[in-house]
Order: sequence, then C-alpha cells, then structure tokens
Amino acid sequence: MKKLSRRNFGKLSALGIASVGLPIGEVEGTTLSTVALTSIVSRQVNIPKAKGHRVVVVGGGWSGLTIAKYLKIHGPDLDVVLVERNSLFISHPISGLWLAGLVNLEAITFSYMDAAANNDYTYLNASLIDLDRVSRTIFTDQGRLNYDDLILAPGIDYDYGSIGVEDLAQEQLLKTRYPAGFVSASEHITLKNKIKNFKGGIFAMNAPAGIYRCSATPYERACLIASVFKRDKIKGKVVLIDSREKPAVSAEGFLGAFEELYGDTIEYINSSVISAVNPENRSVTTDFDEIVFDDAAIYPRIRGARLLEQLGLADFNSAQMEAAIDPFTYNALGDAHVYIAGDCRPMPFSKSGNTARTEGMYLAELVAARARGSEILWKSPHTVCYSMVNTQPNEAIMVDGKYQYDKASGQWEHFENFALNKRNKVMGKKTFDWAEQQFLDMFN
Repeated sequence: MKKLSRRNFGKLSALGIASVGLPIGEVEGTTLSTVALTSIVSRQVNIPKAKGHRVVVVGGGWSGLTIAKYLKIHGPDLDVVLVERNSLFISHPISGLWLAGLVNLEAITFSYMDAAANNDYTYLNASLIDLDRVSRTIFTDQGRLNYDDLILAPGIDYDYGSIGVEDLAQEQLLKTRYPAGFVSASEHITLKNKIKNFKGGIFAMNAPAGIYRCSATPYERACLIASVFKRDKIKGKVVLIDSREKPAVSAEGFLGAFEELYGDTIEYINSSVISAVNPENRSVTTDFDEIVFDDAAIYPRIRGARLLEQLGLADFNSAQMEAAIDPFTYNALGDAHVYIAGDCRPMPFSKSGNTARTEGMYLAELVAARARGSEILWKSPHTVCYSMVNTQPNEAIMVDGKYQYDKASGQWEHFENFALNKRNKVMGKKTFDWAEQQFLDMFN
C-alpha cells in the first residue's frame, strides 16, 4: 500500500500496525484488534468496480451535487461517485424562508439517493478520512476507493478564535447554545426553535468579517426574524452587529428595509468588531460596547474546511485557510488529478448557492473534456441572490453579477453587475421560483 498523507492517520496504515504487531489501544479494558483498526484501509468500498474513467466527488452540498450531475451530462461514459457523509440533504440557501415559516422543512430537504438515481451516478454515504494522491486512493469510513480524478467540495468550518473565543469549553458552549446556522442541519433546527420559542428581549446576530457564506444572509435573516417578531407580536428586537460601515451586499435595499419596515425591531450596529463573546453571561463585546442578549445566533469568521488542512491542500498563507488551487482550473497546486471547488475556494467570489452551482457546471465540463483529451476556456461563476426582506406581503430584493480577472492588477473584479434594491412582491415570488428551479436541477 502506498504511503498515506502526512497526517496522524498515516500511523494507522496496515503496514505500520503490522510492523509493530501489538494491540493499539484499550476501551474500558477491551483491547482493540489490529484487524478492526486496519479494516477501513484494507477493504474496498462496497460499490461496483469502475466502468471506465472514474471521477469521485467528495461533498454533497450545492457544489458537489451540481458537479456530479453535470459530469454525467458532459461525460455520459464517466463513472461518477458522490461521497457524502450525510444521509439527507437540507439546504443552507433558502433556509431563511423556512426559519420565517414561509415554507415547510420538506421544501429544503431532499434525498441523495434520488439525486443519484435520477442523474445516473453512484452515491456513497461515507466520510473521507485520508487521501493518497500517489496511488489516487481515498480512504473513507466505508473503505478505500480509487479514482482517476478527484473533486473535493468540503465547504467551510468556523473560526471561533476570530471573535475572541479561544477556550474549547467556551467554544463548545457557543456552538451549541448560540449556533450561527451556516454549516449543519442541526444548527438550522436549533435556530428555528429559538425563533419559535423566543419570549422577548434582545436577539443578537452578526455579519462576520471576511468573505463568508452567504454575503446577504445575515441581513436577510435579521429581516425575517424581525418579521416573525412583528407577526407574532413578540416584544423583541434583533440587534445586528456588523464590522462593515454598511451591508456587504444590496446595502441600499437592506438599509431601506431596516428603516422602513423594522425601525423599532432591528437595531443595526455598524463599524463594530466583535472582540469577545461570553456564552455563559450572554454577552458580546465589541470595540465600542458590550451587548447583553437574551438569545443569539453568533456567526464567527469562516475558514476552509479543516479537512483541507489535514490533507495538506490548504493555503497556509490564506487568512481564511482556503484551498491552494489554480483559480482557473481548480486543480490542487501540483496535482492534475485533484480539484477543489465550492465555498472553500480562495477566489473572492460570493459563497452562495448560485455561485457554487455555476462554478460546478464549468468544472464538470472541464473535467469531462480533459477525460476525452481536450480543454475548454474558463467560465465565470454567476452570482444570483434573492433576499426576502418582508413577509407581510412577501417582498424581496436581489443582486446579480459575474467575475473577471485583471491581469494588470492581478485582482478579481465584478462585471455585468446589477442590483434591484426596491423590494416588491414580484421579486418575492421569484425567490421561490429560483429556489424551486435549483432544487429541481440538482435532484431530478
């Protein structure tokens, strides 16, 4: 077996354990056998052998689902396997509508099995543990799997140190008591219950520093939660803390909604950097003030998924530990057979659903073309973001744009951008229509 990546898991290779020839550990007096410890690296996953060029996609979010589907569209003969640790898909994009009671949970919940069956690829419910790029093998908790090309779309993790929370016990309290609601489905359910059961007082939220998932969402959620307070006659106020002078996107539309719809329900505290959070005292400290809250959803700065760092694929010079890739081909630096996409990318594109999907369409087309021995030109992702700012009636604003690279400055720029900041019911309806279209394309 080839040597694993330079992680501690490499110590658990079949070769390493066999050479020691001793039990590795004990749990309450029971010795774990070497057979149990090495089974995941010695057995193949329980799926059929590849029929032709195999592309493995790890991560079943908006990016991974799109890539898996469009690989089969652009390369019908490709053998595509989607590896995803969750057994059920619950969407982060559009979840705000569910939080406000505008759709039921079924509207944002889907089956990976259906997606695989409808789009002719294989779904493997497993977690990635390690990667050997020499032998082109991934190791999962269900066994090992070889690939011809590998696409990683592992998403993001939170950086609690960015808001002054370094103690692991305090971090755990903050994660469980006041989750941001941008990574796991459990966070969404907890946040939904918080809104439903809120009795009044201050509900604290924040828009984190850096580029985060998704630029408009903290402001949209503030509006939606405030709309629930108004609708249900809850004597509460949403306090939204932002390090920026104005909202990161659609500033005119959001500020208009804050003032005109929620003047007594949303307090927007701009140009304020969070330096500390105390989950036990229920307080947030900024560079200007201390805010005591009754409940909260605290959103730390994000970073690329820690899995990338463990696999040696992160850019350690990146402030947000994002992937080290070629920004036009998405290849991991120095590896023509590994690609990294989605919200862990280093380019300053919006970390939103439509961006991830259109980026995924391009990458799928590129990988399929390369499997045939050809290339295609780079295509810009397309950011389309509808934000519901009112629920009585349903009214939304939106932003639309693409990206281009300026060789002279070495910087990415926006182009073909426009925003519709005057909220209206037509945009409100288009919010639902857009979501339905995206889900239909990923799962049908």
